[in-house]
Amino acid sequence: MDPYRLGLVSPRIHYFQLVARLGSVRQTAQVLNVAPSSISRLIKALEDEIGTPLFERVRQRLKLTSAGELLLYHAKVSTSELGRAWSEINDLRGLNRGGVSVTVVESVARGLMPAALKAFWERHPLITVDVRVAGSQQACDAVAEGDCQLALAFDVQVPRSVRKIAAATLPLGVVAHPDSRFAGRKELKLFDLSGERVILSDGSLALGLSVEEAISRSIIDLTRRSRTNSIGLMIELAKLNLGTVLQTRIGVEAEVADGTLIFVPLHDAKIPPRRLMLLTRPEREMSDAASAFATQLAQTVERLGNGR
Repeated sequence: MDPYRLGLVSPRIHYFQLVARLGSVRQTAQVLNVAPSSISRLIKALEDEIGTPLFERVRQRLKLTSAGELLLYHAKVSTSELGRAWSEINDLRGLNRGGVSVTVVESVARGLMPAALKAFWERHPLITVDVRVAGSQQACDAVAEGDCQLALAFDVQVPRSVRKIAAATLPLGVVAHPDSRFAGRKELKLFDLSGERVILSDGSLALGLSVEEAISRSIIDLTRRSRTNSIGLMIELAKLNLGTVLQTRIGVEAEVADGTLIFVPLHDAKIPPRRLMLLTRPEREMSDAASAFATQLAQTVERLGNGR
């Protein structure tokens, strides 16, 4: 449960954290569905009470001052501790109450997460699970900074403050329309894609960087039709036969199962497989609810690694 919604965090601190994250009063107002002037007044009142500016304007964005960075750090720590306290209080009553916060990449949100939630809620129907979608590095950082308890991310360097409790190595492959020239193939090499119109992940996704590096080192001729950070858009374009997508099978399981799309593994030394990791906070900081969901997700990830 969000400590702000429980009334454990003041509106001024909540608004301050959102403005710090988004770098804009106007964007924060849109997220909260309140007037920008209301947010500006609360931030100004907070600055007046503290006696120093918390933000400075740099290139049309709000940037934290040194005092703002210090306040944000302690606000995050306090909010995280309050959330953990709430979970532990509920854990005193067993797994009948409580909450879990998870940050995952988009393909995982589309793919394995719905089935994992279904299985978890069949056993623990009253546990709330808040799921946020972000890039792999952002998901890892969210766990490290205490913004969430669990994360599923690809190919990240895991800091010491974060535990890796499960991992699966997954081949990259071609996601394409059933009428494409790859239909019926068991596997592909990178040179098999010569002449293809490809739809690539952009640099905000770890996959995009590795694929573009591999393509730049090869001598094949590829036409980049689009670059996007939306897995959903990439899949929709492939379904319309508007291009070929390079992706793991995660997130397209349903389309492959019903024949809307095909997935052909790409086995090429230039493009290594991807590693999906389940990351958590240190064990002493995990509530019973979070530990139970981590166990559920670990089993799911391990099955992926075994090809099931």
